[in-house]
Amino acid sequence: MQLVHRFRIPAVFCALAVLVCELVSRPYANMGVCDDWPYILTAQHLAETGHIAYNGWPAAMIGWQFYLGAAFIKMLGISLTHARISTLVVAIVTAFLIQRTMVRSNISERNATIGTLALVLSPIYLMLSATFMTDIPGLFAIVVCLYGCLRAVQTSSARAAIGWLWLAAMTNAICGSSRQIAWLGVLVMVPSTIWLLRSKRAVLFAGALANVVGVVIVFGCMIWFKHQPYTQPEHLFAGTISISHMFQELLNTFLDIPYLLLPIVVLFLPQVRKSPLRIVTALFLGLLLVVVHPRHTGQVFLLEPTQGDWVDVHAIFEYLFLKGAPPIFFNTGARVVLTLLSYGGLLGLIASHFRRRETASEVESAGTISWRQLGVLLGPFAIAYVLLLVPRATTFHLTDRYTLGVLVVILIYLVRYYQDRIHRRLPEAAVVLVALAAIVGVAINHNLFALYRARTALAAELRAAGVPDTSVDNGWEYDMGVELQHAAFLNDHRIEVPAGTHVPTPAPAAGTCYWYYDPFPHIHPIYGISFDPDACYGEAPFAPVHYSRWLASKPGTLYVVKYKPSSAVDEAHFRGSKFQ
Repeated sequence: MQLVHRFRIPAVFCALAVLVCELVSRPYANMGVCDDWPYILTAQHLAETGHIAYNGWPAAMIGWQFYLGAAFIKMLGISLTHARISTLVVAIVTAFLIQRTMVRSNISERNATIGTLALVLSPIYLMLSATFMTDIPGLFAIVVCLYGCLRAVQTSSARAAIGWLWLAAMTNAICGSSRQIAWLGVLVMVPSTIWLLRSKRAVLFAGALANVVGVVIVFGCMIWFKHQPYTQPEHLFAGTISISHMFQELLNTFLDIPYLLLPIVVLFLPQVRKSPLRIVTALFLGLLLVVVHPRHTGQVFLLEPTQGDWVDVHAIFEYLFLKGAPPIFFNTGARVVLTLLSYGGLLGLIASHFRRRETASEVESAGTISWRQLGVLLGPFAIAYVLLLVPRATTFHLTDRYTLGVLVVILIYLVRYYQDRIHRRLPEAAVVLVALAAIVGVAINHNLFALYRARTALAAELRAAGVPDTSVDNGWEYDMGVELQHAAFLNDHRIEVPAGTHVPTPAPAAGTCYWYYDPFPHIHPIYGISFDPDACYGEAPFAPVHYSRWLASKPGTLYVVKYKPSSAVDEAHFRGSKFQ
């Protein structure tokens, strides 16, 4: 047991579990995933020139993540996968830190390990860990800040507390530059910690100084980023504000959280039958499964995943903008089961608060921290995090990955509450649930990148037939990378520096299927990639590409379809081709 504690074996196991699951799922593809292709191109430019040059897409600063990606590119060579390996390394370290943070939150080693695995082996964590997106590095900045704050509160030495506060403030100020919302660590969490330690005068003054230095770094970075050319500044409120849209987005996001943490949330399900509210709960669940959304006839209202954009019914990143509908991964039956488990667990958690509770159990840990102290550390941060999502919810779409930063806070609360108020040990069923979630997570991660590899295979097939990438619509992520091969920056109207950069692109001729043409003026597609061979003007004479879909009934298939009527298609592309 002493050996386990000394070498942090449970935390190492969590980190290695992430690595093994990623290797099994084979998450590589020679194209952009969501927003990450422009980010990787900037990292490549940094590796080659030593300078950061944005290219018209970033709203996130990305900051230190550029340097980490550039370091891996210089070590391993220019490749999208090599840059993404840097994110995987951060994800592995973050998994280790989450487990240690949970232990420092007065959660037992076993429970902390199960709770950590429930998050880091979930589909959303595994998928984002295999990209160059900013979510995982931003989460790392939050977790390392929280860990430092917990250590500061738990140490009896004033000097050690000061050291941990400085570590928390500086790491968050620097690492939060990858994703600005992560700066809530130094802006909210560190001041909350200083408040808890205010009785120690030396710690109060030294901690306040660390906080001031961190805040100066944050605002210095923000001022620098504001003046960088070819970025997209994030305004607090933009466009028309819709209260109804905000309510729907926040509701969907809130109800998606139990689904994203399902292996832990479902443990509260037995508490429903122990509550006097069980009749109301049963009626609510019954009503939930029969109410039909008025705008989507035939679809059951609020079935999980409610907000899924990464972990959705198709088990792929949703906004591909390919023609046709992707194959379904979670059918209606599976969604009903997931909804019952998610909402049932949530209601069980709520119901457990109405029961008469015994005294909280004492758990051995690396240090003790009370519920009040934990509330002061996590509560203001969580509130500020949610409040920053509200402006985006009024005009834009909230994606499930936006919840990643607050999922750790909720996870700590759930596991600690179960341990203290329900049972000292998480049940053995939790291990089974985490294993099942990991299997689904690996499958979804594999399926996503298998789809991306199929898209690059079709692009190569078309190039071999003499069709350039600029004549093909392969989804907006691929088209964005193609555009940046022909232009230094994207033609986006949200770019403010330098002024007047955006030049409106003339709309394509009537009858074409291409509609998001404005940011990509070099792309004039006559073909598109589709899940449906009959989309647009029908299938073009190119061989479809099949891709594997683990845990699905059949593999997926992508087709090349015509974007113009047959008479308008340039038949010269077929001459001499094996597809003629």
